[in-house]
Amino acid sequence: MNAPADAVILKQHLIDPEICIRCNTCEATCPVGAITHDARNYVVDPAKCEFCLACIPPCPTGAIDQWRKVLRIKAYTVAEQFAWDALPAEQSAAELAQAAAAAGVSADVADVPAAAPGSASAAAQAGVAGEAAQFHAAQYGATVPPWSAAHPYTQLYGPKAAQKSVTATVVGNVRVTDVGTDYDTHHVMLDFGSMPFPVLEGQSIGVIPPGTDEQGRPHHARQYSIASPRNGERAGYNNLSLAVKRVLEDHQGRPVRGVASNYMCDLKLGDKVQVIGPFGSSFLMPNHPRSHIVMICTGTGSAPMRAMTEWRRRLRRAAAGPSQGGASPSGGGRGDDATRGAHDRTFEGGKLMLFFGARTQQELPYFGPLQNLPKDFIDINFAFSRTPGAPKRYVQDAMRERAADLAVLLADPNAYFYVCGLKSMEEGVVLALRDIAQQAGLNWDSVAQSLKQEGRLHLETY
Repeated sequence: MNAPADAVILKQHLIDPEICIRCNTCEATCPVGAITHDARNYVVDPAKCEFCLACIPPCPTGAIDQWRKVLRIKAYTVAEQFAWDALPAEQSAAELAQAAAAAGVSADVADVPAAAPGSASAAAQAGVAGEAAQFHAAQYGATVPPWSAAHPYTQLYGPKAAQKSVTATVVGNVRVTDVGTDYDTHHVMLDFGSMPFPVLEGQSIGVIPPGTDEQGRPHHARQYSIASPRNGERAGYNNLSLAVKRVLEDHQGRPVRGVASNYMCDLKLGDKVQVIGPFGSSFLMPNHPRSHIVMICTGTGSAPMRAMTEWRRRLRRAAAGPSQGGASPSGGGRGDDATRGAHDRTFEGGKLMLFFGARTQQELPYFGPLQNLPKDFIDINFAFSRTPGAPKRYVQDAMRERAADLAVLLADPNAYFYVCGLKSMEEGVVLALRDIAQQAGLNWDSVAQSLKQEGRLHLETY
């Protein structure tokens, strides 16, 4: 995509601030640290970007796939990009030629050649990595969905869609962690009334907080993963749920008041919320019933895992008999085409494994409902890192303890792995998978290739 280093014209990689939902997938995926952000925008540093394109497929909105031809010595700086509310207009060939002439250089602006063979960017595009290269967990994440996943609808509402946003009504707001001083997690339910808003497990939405920032500009949307299954949080209603955590104090005990999380956690029944989306086309659960699903998460990274678990639970319940309806933070749902006709047989679902981490049991969302799920339905493994009097234990530690079971699933083409939560967990989790595979005598390179190419390992960290 980029010209050689001595070229006059640069096809600069940019991020569209109008449709970016600040999900952090681009920054988390970039292997060279070229993408960064402030309180408002995500940007690409032209001095660091090697045009490996690793950040393009995971972006749920397409905001990352933006380019502008510029004079190399006039490339848009990080500081300039931080100040944008919209991308700059495309420069015509005549404008670029005029700028080049003014700078005392000559350039053919008709085309910008691709990276030269053997260059850093070409090597990155080819995925070349030496034995001494740093371990980048993000390189193993799939950017394609499982083969049997349902077709997702994306970006039905948003800044560049026919309708800029849709109004949802708050129909529930339940705290799902114990009362604490430095955290607060809520299960928020939104109803869309007669407006179509189809979603799948693993997708997300953008919520636009009201008001303006310190510069007087409207707030950008914040991303939240959907915590309910495709047929809604409550039977017979066009709704969904979110898991929202706000931090009340920083590490020094000083009060913290985040814009979006506080807005969401303080919502009252009947309040109206502006929503865009849905987003996401790869972090989707498989639809073939005998598929195995391994879910690895921390904190509110449990949202898509709850959605997947609840959808599988509803399928199992539908196979056993008529749906009972109802809803709560632990479950409920309505029947649809995926469940009708299944009542005359037993649902032969694949294995479900959950590895769920938090600092303490009190900070674990949905802890009570999780304990009530049948043991023959889901295999749950908790990990707490700050339990008084106990050693620190993280999700990767729990995974290593279950190495024998996970090794079988790593080798099974019908097994899918989902990782969601804090960015700091990603490397430990993928390293644990690698070590488990190697200790079982599996070739990690072959396993990793299968996980990535077949949509079997999905990473969504922030």
